[in-house]
Amino acid sequence: MMGRMAGWGETDQSSVPGAGLVAEASWVDVPGALSALERLSSAELEEMYFGRLCDQSAPGEVRLPSRAESAPVARRLVLSVLESWDLHQHLEAGELLTSELVSNAVRHAAGRTIGLQVIRKPGWLRVEVRDSSRALPCVILAEPLPVTERGRGLKVVDDLADRWGADLLPRGKGVWFELRIRERH
Repeated sequence: MMGRMAGWGETDQSSVPGAGLVAEASWVDVPGALSALERLSSAELEEMYFGRLCDQSAPGEVRLPSRAESAPVARRLVLSVLESWDLHQHLEAGELLTSELVSNAVRHAAGRTIGLQVIRKPGWLRVEVRDSSRALPCVILAEPLPVTERGRGLKVVDDLADRWGADLLPRGKGVWFELRIRERH
């Protein structure tokens, strides 16, 4: 079920506090900018980024520290965006899938930050998580013994998303899922 959606370009943007400092090099530590990002609380991150993710006219990437606490922040941000876009039927799937992608990026990539994007295109909702690792994800099909919570994340993504995939970027990768949405006419 992995594949790339044609026509969706790759952007390498950053929204690190102190922003305009990093446009082309989102994985580079601008003096003090990443340190400032890492010091922000979950509530401060959510407050800072909510409006940016909800703006459908200029989708942007937001940067989150690569730490376990970023998964609930990303979930709440995506939930807020879906609610503001009246996509209530996708709240549960969007929350779970976002959590899986962010958790994988935090657990497996060695970077200091991860990127989060939420984009709405005709008929589709896309959530993408970017990290600095170029190692592509893989689905573990065999049940680990004993059954644990770890190692099944991408199987969940594969089961719930309408489509998903991973794209190599100049400085890392983006792992994304898409959900089919009904457009109101």
